[in-house]
Amino acid sequence: MLTKRIMPCLDVKDSKVVKGKNFDGLQYAGDAIGLAKKYAEGGADELVLLDITASNEKRKTMKSLVEKISREIFIPFTVGGGISSIEDIRSLLGTGADKVSINTAAVESPRLISEGAERFGSQCIVVAIDARKIDGKWLVFTKSGKRQTGLDAIKWAKKAEKMGAGEILLTSIDADGTKGGYDIELTRKVSGQAGIPVIASGGAGNMHDLLQVFKKGKADAALAASIYHYNKFTIRETKEFLRENGVEVRL
Repeated sequence: MLTKRIMPCLDVKDSKVVKGKNFDGLQYAGDAIGLAKKYAEGGADELVLLDITASNEKRKTMKSLVEKISREIFIPFTVGGGISSIEDIRSLLGTGADKVSINTAAVESPRLISEGAERFGSQCIVVAIDARKIDGKWLVFTKSGKRQTGLDAIKWAKKAEKMGAGEILLTSIDADGTKGGYDIELTRKVSGQAGIPVIASGGAGNMHDLLQVFKKGKADAALAASIYHYNKFTIRETKEFLRENGVEVRL
């Protein structure tokens, strides 16, 4: 049985970690480098950093911050935000990222997925899907949740896989920051259709939420922010709870 992964997420704006609700109302949540070290030393399987305003501000991801964090941690490190070209991918991988997460550019130029996978390997290419449920259908949003694309999230996940994505980072905008639990139905549907790992994101409020997204949502990994940023639980406590409840994790 493959172990499930716990992945703390650093949403970064102006080099500071922030957290909001439904992609709005951002508030300061901590120092990026300090939190990265804390999570790496605390048992995180991987770390994700998302420069959440880069695409909207039409700028590149903050390479200097990526480089500083990569020097401090020794776990797989995924970076996203403002990535729009093969050169951007090459630059971030060269700066210290192990994987890149692409959302807006993947929708606007899907060839970036296939070209990135061909040049750097599928294992380096994570396609991020931000989805909101509208009229009974999950639709893909880009530009930090500001632009509705009209794309069906489940169909887009399958297309991204076909084009070479190695993983799907699936965020429910409706659940984001609510601490009311992941969107289990959305996660289960995408996980059931995709033949690549699905990372569930948006809504973690307690350890039981992670248990549910693994058992009922069939996710391969769970992204979480608030419960760790504000010291509600430790990663170690989470993993011990999951193992006690039949979920295989690395301790």
